[in-house]
Amino acid sequence: MKFEIITIFPDFFRGPLDYGIVRRAREAGYIEVVIHDLRAFTRDRHKTVDDRPFGGGEGMVLKPEPLFECVESLGVAPLDQRRENEAKETVVLLSPQGRLFTQGVAQELSGMERVVLICGRYEGVDERVAEGLADREISIGDYVLSGGELGAAVIVDTVTRLIPGALGNEASARQESFSATGKAGVEGPDSTCGSGGLLDYPHYTRPAEFRGMAVPEVLAGGNHDQIRKWRRRKALEKTLMHRPDLLAAQPLSEEDRKLLAEIEKERSN
Repeated sequence: MKFEIITIFPDFFRGPLDYGIVRRAREAGYIEVVIHDLRAFTRDRHKTVDDRPFGGGEGMVLKPEPLFECVESLGVAPLDQRRENEAKETVVLLSPQGRLFTQGVAQELSGMERVVLICGRYEGVDERVAEGLADREISIGDYVLSGGELGAAVIVDTVTRLIPGALGNEASARQESFSATGKAGVEGPDSTCGSGGLLDYPHYTRPAEFRGMAVPEVLAGGNHDQIRKWRRRKALEKTLMHRPDLLAAQPLSEEDRKLLAEIEKERSN
């Protein structure tokens, strides 16, 4: 997969993309990341990329001309062709007004061959970029950042983890929080290691006791069915406490519903 990032701060990405899984995936050839300096596509001696908005208002807005020229120079198919032909390339505008970035969105992007990420800045981006250039807008959360660079780094990291071979052990991505592996009618996830779209269950390692805190006995007992049930219960418990909104989107099994009833009964006592 190829990521192409358009930004006015190209040096920003020297840090976030040079470590861990993203770096290893780049070195192994699973992904390619190319950074484009937006100022290289300006035509005035001051390399101006922003201007005041029509109608007045605070702050500056990124101009459409350099963004269109930059994306078009990459040989990306026109917007209407990308939409009609279900192209394996996408142009993403990082924007607070965009669709919320979730694990599901990351999985959609992981099926692409090329992802172009436009990093917004200042007060915003000329709306004609969203209307005539990008085929999707994405926000990484309900808050406002100084620009889209952090969001682009988050997207590259999250999507890279889903590319076959990037993690080394592909099962790792399937058992993490928000990775939906459980199915309706199935008595919990398929193994001892699946949270099935919920928050992750607690993890423990050696020593078995640390400062008076012991590892739960069930994890050391070797009974895989009991371990699975314990982990599923803990995942449900954490999700109910911290992200109850996730429960509404999950296909809960009969076992899940019984466990939730037990958890809620204990909380009410």
